Amino acid sequence: MLLEVVRERIKAKHYSRRTGKSYTNWISRYAHFHHMKHPRVMGVAEVKAFLTDLAVNGKVSAATQTQALSALLFLYREVLGMDLPWLDGLVRAKPSQRIPTVLSVGEVQRLMACLDGVLALMARLLYGTGMRLMECIRLRVKDVDFDRHEITIRQGKGGKDRITMLPQALALPLHAQLEKVRAVYDMDRENRVPGVEMPDAIARKYPKAPETWA
Repeated sequence: MLLEVVRERIKAKHYSRRTGKSYTNWISRYAHFHHMKHPRVMGVAEVKAFLTDLAVNGKVSAATQTQALSALLFLYREVLGMDLPWLDGLVRAKPSQRIPTVLSVGEVQRLMACLDGVLALMARLLYGTGMRLMECIRLRVKDVDFDRHEITIRQGKGGKDRITMLPQALALPLHAQLEKVRAVYDMDRENRVPGVEMPDAIARKYPKAPETWA
């Protein structure tokens, strides 16, 4: 099945899950738009028709249309091995020109005051480090360096690693959270609960890694 091949290629390119889900969704919509014709027998004309319909009838944003285009280019170039000529005559969605809404310091403080526990710590991490939500959720013990006040973010957007600062104000709350997590970890090991998910083939290379504290 085509979508299965697409998913395998996305994994091989180390794209994020969110990108993979978005790409497969657009490719599926493209096929349904053309009454389930196989993309291999279609080309520039069909791609232009689909993208133009998104802009004219779907009234999608420019960013959404660009995302759909990226998905189709991935399909043709990376999966089918076909190169599409430049899409002349494509009706582009009009880019929006909106001023972003930015919370004031007081608004941020009031927002944080409404949160407690793990959610409050996560919100403060997002605000203080610039991490994305899923990067925060997937943060591992070994990637928090209290001595250097750094956090290493693995496989961020685009599959790239980067380092961000660990705010001094979050050091103690993070230590406290790690103590709670350590208790859960020790109990899981006693009960032989399966370990955490590991990226790529690391779990096969290091079978014990998913169950380590780091």
